[in-house]
Amino acid sequence: MATQFVTVQEVIQAARHNLNQGTWGYLSGGSESETTLRRNRNAFDRLAFRPRVLVDVSTIETSTTLLGHKMRIPVVLAPVGSQQVFFSEGGAAATKAADEFGILDVVSSVTEPSLEDIASAANNPKVFQLYLHGDWEWTKEMIARIKAAGYSALCITADTARPSRRDRTMLARWNPRANFLASGSPNRHQVSGGRNGGHASSVTWETIDRIKNLAGLPFILKGIATAEDAALAVAHGVDTIWVSNHGGRQLDHGLGTMDTLPEIVEVVAGKAEVILDGGVQRGSDVLKAIALGAKATAIGKLQCWGLAAAGPEGLVRVLEILEDEIISAMGLLGVTSMDQLTPACVRQ
Repeated sequence: MATQFVTVQEVIQAARHNLNQGTWGYLSGGSESETTLRRNRNAFDRLAFRPRVLVDVSTIETSTTLLGHKMRIPVVLAPVGSQQVFFSEGGAAATKAADEFGILDVVSSVTEPSLEDIASAANNPKVFQLYLHGDWEWTKEMIARIKAAGYSALCITADTARPSRRDRTMLARWNPRANFLASGSPNRHQVSGGRNGGHASSVTWETIDRIKNLAGLPFILKGIATAEDAALAVAHGVDTIWVSNHGGRQLDHGLGTMDTLPEIVEVVAGKAEVILDGGVQRGSDVLKAIALGAKATAIGKLQCWGLAAAGPEGLVRVLEILEDEIISAMGLLGVTSMDQLTPACVRQ
């Protein structure tokens, strides 16, 4: 039973047992030498807490709000492609777990089942993440479907202008996107629509403006890694800036996301909410990100390790463990709510 898992490491071990080498490499690996992947984790580990003692921490509140929605903990499910290879229900299983636990789910445009089926799988607020793989007519069609299905916000991923080289999956001759397109899935036209996937390489800020205006939904831009692009995002009216390097799976030799967070928070200056992903594996990681100005964190690998270990129950258990770790760390840090977490709580 998933409830028997007592640590995240135990969940990861169960997931490894259940996945073949290609699937494990796709989930757990990064691009090229995996330097960015390691730096994501190292950026958390280089941060130390500055705990305060003799504070009444008998009552601790872990909740926060994001995009106007209350969440039990400041964690959202990141969009992950091909989730059906980790658990047969794919994105529907993830959103059921998010609904049961009480957090936001960001649904990938390259996972099964269809965006409509995932939307109807549970009643929780959902964000739809869109890769721009088609022309403008295809984009308009996708936005119409997203709005009709009742998604509460739109997320555009900006760091995939060109394909990356992921050695682990290349060595395993494992291509999740090819498998997805060949699967006969009713959702496969979300990826290409029969059109040229090279459209992603020509996306610009003008494209973002056009999509944002057409959608008329709260707008998230995912893949921001510099203060310069964060400033541009604010200038273009982006509601939520998602600090991400794609989990170390796109450009290698980048900084860890926690190393880029302070400069981005400074330039955003409260004009947009900030989400961070990349290496989040502990409740203490969540608190470090909040202390440095993020409103929430997102989990991708950890999410799918939970699904691979035990389906929706496994993912709910991952979230419960994170919550327990958050409560423990907050109490020992001497804070009782998320708004008490400030840069004074951590140091290099």
